[in-house]
Amino acid sequence: MTRFADQVMVITGAAQGIGRRVAERAAAEGARLALVDRADLVHDVVASLCEQGAEAIALQADLETWVGAEDVMARTVAHYGRLDILINNVGGAIHFKPFTEFGEAEIAAEITRSLMPTLWCCHAALPTLVAQGSGVIVNVSSAATRGIHRIPYSAAKGGINALTASLAFEVADHGIRVVATAPGGTEAPPRRISRGTPEPRNATEEAWFQAHIDQTKASCLMGRYGSLDEMVAPILFLASDEASYITGSVLPVAGGDLG
Repeated sequence: MTRFADQVMVITGAAQGIGRRVAERAAAEGARLALVDRADLVHDVVASLCEQGAEAIALQADLETWVGAEDVMARTVAHYGRLDILINNVGGAIHFKPFTEFGEAEIAAEITRSLMPTLWCCHAALPTLVAQGSGVIVNVSSAATRGIHRIPYSAAKGGINALTASLAFEVADHGIRVVATAPGGTEAPPRRISRGTPEPRNATEEAWFQAHIDQTKASCLMGRYGSLDEMVAPILFLASDEASYITGSVLPVAGGDLG
């Protein structure tokens, strides 16, 4: 398949997990990649893909900042001359506990991690996409918009759903589609760099963490976590011309959990 032949695709959070698998599969389908991550592991991913004949560049940046997002889009356009597809994949819950146990800084950190990179990157990419009169933005949300023990993260992902719907409305006349997937629990290799989740200090904290896992599985009609490939395939479908009549939608990818 060559659904993305010669198309320039920016993938954020590309050093591991879903983002890395999106990059691997998009490269196999002809995409010209700009892979973005805060971790220097992104350079290893690019080196591996280039050894296999892909065209890819590594952009190390902090997308929790306006400046980081603006720089990434500018460097992508400077290198490739255009931007066709943006996959916003940065995010991930940090703390797992009842909402009343969160402190002010912890709440702010969850919003900064799981909403702001997508917001900044959409804003930074739009001038190029509008000037071209075409483009696709795929935001990675979460089925955890309805879940327990990670309420600030849920709120951040709910914000991504609202951003997707409203931005699609605003930019449709410019030939730009904005869509999202809402993954559920995902089986993935151990993270090489932690999201910063602290180790449980006692039995109570262990029970809080386990409760969110139990709820995730209980809310899934299929009763299991999904694989990386099961999460990535819908992202690439929505990014492709096969989904040319879909915009403003959030596609649940959670075994029947609608979030």
